[in-house]
Amino acid sequence: MSETPVIHERRDGYAVITLNRPERLNAFNEAQHLALRAALEACEADRDCGAIVLTGAGRGFCAGQDLSDRDPTILGESPDLGMTLETYYNPLVRKLRALEMPVICAVNGVAAGAGANIALACDVVLAAKSAKFIQAFSKIGLIPDAGGTYWLTKHLGEARAKALALTAHPLSAEDAAQWGLIWKAVDDDRLKEEATALAESFAKGPTRAYALTKQAIQAATMNDLDAQLEVERSLQREAGWSDDYKEGVAAFLQKRPADFKGRRSS
Repeated sequence: MSETPVIHERRDGYAVITLNRPERLNAFNEAQHLALRAALEACEADRDCGAIVLTGAGRGFCAGQDLSDRDPTILGESPDLGMTLETYYNPLVRKLRALEMPVICAVNGVAAGAGANIALACDVVLAAKSAKFIQAFSKIGLIPDAGGTYWLTKHLGEARAKALALTAHPLSAEDAAQWGLIWKAVDDDRLKEEATALAESFAKGPTRAYALTKQAIQAATMNDLDAQLEVERSLQREAGWSDDYKEGVAAFLQKRPADFKGRRSS
């Protein structure tokens, strides 16, 4: 049994966070939730952390909730799963979306149930070609949670969202990429390399612009065009006042690579 449910590694300009319960396919229990929350908060407080890579130890990314923690036959009563979402999963999804730095999810194997939907809450999802995304909830009489009904419908439309949720049919990484659910499916032996290269690139980039870009794109899912044009106006004004914008323009005109020094606002 893993003693450290989450491994947090600080690297040059970015962090790697690894779910570390491989004997349970990194299924969530309370300890893993709390450790992941602490790791994300540490990254948030570190102004020199320009990106996060989230991945799983062993042969899978995350199998969702550890059902041994929620077994009614052991607990003697049915658990309040709404309270579980309110206490653990919903704050986790909101934290991933609110982080200013890009969060890269490197899905190294099965991502099932809430594990699939936590991956989809990240900004850029890379998946090994052997990986599968499974909305396994209907197999145990539940609905997709951790944002699942939102991600599936927004990215895929009602028809595909319903089919994946009702059938619990595994979706391959390559199909997930082709359908627009994730960014890219890569060869298994290149997953770590590609995720690392992307994190290193983000760490050297215009960090404030990344934060504002995340904010703008996430707002677009709720806004009509007029409202979104107003969002773009306000955020672009802020970006234009940054030192990174000055450096980017100077580098372009001088035909040299930009040397961004940006820091996040908090």
